[in-house]
Amino acid sequence: MMQDAEMKELPASVYSSTSPSTLQHLKEIVSLIEAGAYAREVRRIFRAIRLTMALRRRLKASVIFSFLNFALPPGSDVHTKLLSFIPKEDDCEMEIDSAAPAAVKLPLPEIEIFCYLIVLIFLIDQKKYDEAVACASASIARLKNLNRRTVDVLASRLYSYYSLSYQLTGNLAEIRGNLLALHRIATLRHDELGQETLLNLLLFNYLHYNLYDQAEKLRYLFYLGKIRTIQLEYTDAKESLLQAARKAPTAARGFRVQCNKWAIIVRLLLGEIPERTVFTQKGMEIALRPYFELTNAVRIGDLERFKTVAEKFSCTFSSDRTNNLIVRLRHNVIRTGIHNISLSYSRISLADVAKKLRLNSENPIADAENIVTKAIRDGAIDATVDHANGWMVSKETGDIYSTNEPQIALNSRIAFCLNMHNDAVRALRFPSNSQKEKESAEKRRERRQQEKELAKNIAEGDDDDFLTDPIVTLAVEFHLVGDFVVDTYGSLWFAFVQCGRSPAVSTFKNYSVEDLTINI
Repeated sequence: MMQDAEMKELPASVYSSTSPSTLQHLKEIVSLIEAGAYAREVRRIFRAIRLTMALRRRLKASVIFSFLNFALPPGSDVHTKLLSFIPKEDDCEMEIDSAAPAAVKLPLPEIEIFCYLIVLIFLIDQKKYDEAVACASASIARLKNLNRRTVDVLASRLYSYYSLSYQLTGNLAEIRGNLLALHRIATLRHDELGQETLLNLLLFNYLHYNLYDQAEKLRYLFYLGKIRTIQLEYTDAKESLLQAARKAPTAARGFRVQCNKWAIIVRLLLGEIPERTVFTQKGMEIALRPYFELTNAVRIGDLERFKTVAEKFSCTFSSDRTNNLIVRLRHNVIRTGIHNISLSYSRISLADVAKKLRLNSENPIADAENIVTKAIRDGAIDATVDHANGWMVSKETGDIYSTNEPQIALNSRIAFCLNMHNDAVRALRFPSNSQKEKESAEKRRERRQQEKELAKNIAEGDDDDFLTDPIVTLAVEFHLVGDFVVDTYGSLWFAFVQCGRSPAVSTFKNYSVEDLTINI
């Protein structure tokens, strides 16, 4: 990167039309990336990316021009290439000195990739998708030649915007081979963050074109939950979706909304009713409103209301690609209605059942009879059908607490808490020992020599001056034998107790802590 002295040679017009605060923030981010690259601390690179996302809406063409001139050597290949993607504006044209520049230090690979990332984000926000595709392709070509752990964090973000740029142009299928090749490279380089990012991008790519067989071979949390939902494996789908929502960053609101939408549908398909708190999460009330009304319809078991909600929010369900799952819920609505009827009536005619379920078929009584019979066979209700009289007779509900249901429910909750605890323990991070001051070899030898001399004096009893120490006298008086380090009254008491002696606590009250800080 160029030094400050070299930056002063740039004309003042470069900064005349830019936002000093935004440009200054970008310079500070570059300094943070430099420090992280030299110290090989990935944590600083993560922080730099978070700060960059906060500046995203303040990026302008003039700011990008000035930043590229600051971060990259003017006239270099990457500098020229990135400037070609930025639209020319009359108020930010620069006068570049045509004289031969002095020897310029090449930028760090991390700084170069960061510049690609800034330009790519700017182009996508400005809806210049063709330029974004060209910039993303150039950045990926450069990344393939870099194998640095501090670049991996920036590379994972570039992979995401690389896929997004092709998605916005409708050419997502073209990069599938590149994504597979990049995933193979990330695996060989032990780039775990890159592997996770590319795995999700490949899953999105496959699911975008409904290639579930190929996507099933990848398997990863949120997308795994979607695959399992399509394959009718609702229990596994629920677990994957809930884990994805729990592990998602707090700032990734859009992703968490998608996880909650699919998790709500899966829980409804399992016969569960999500809690109201799921729909009232901060910042998600509006997005989850259609699913809240859908849940109410399923909870009540009102088939007519369910149809109304499905038609009212059909566009929302279609854009979320959950409309096929909504169709599956019709059976659950009917089962819920049958269950509510069986709890409310000890005996009810099949004609009234059809009326309460609002079955609008040609022969509603026959349909109601088939539905009730199937519910009884599946164990959804505890009842019998009197075919001769056309009645549904419900059996008395037993005491559920005398069954294994409470134990099963409690066991699932305990297992969830234990799994969360284990995940939290595995995710703990501890500071490295490199910053701690280590005891030198010379000091260690001196300390051990003093300990040996002290132990020898105690064993031989030849040092009269040493024996005049009140604590040593006390130890000899109580026949205390052993090698104990005493630093407090409590530890001295423990030392005596360990040797089978229990002197009164008042024995130690006449001595200060300094007197006790010896080896005996």
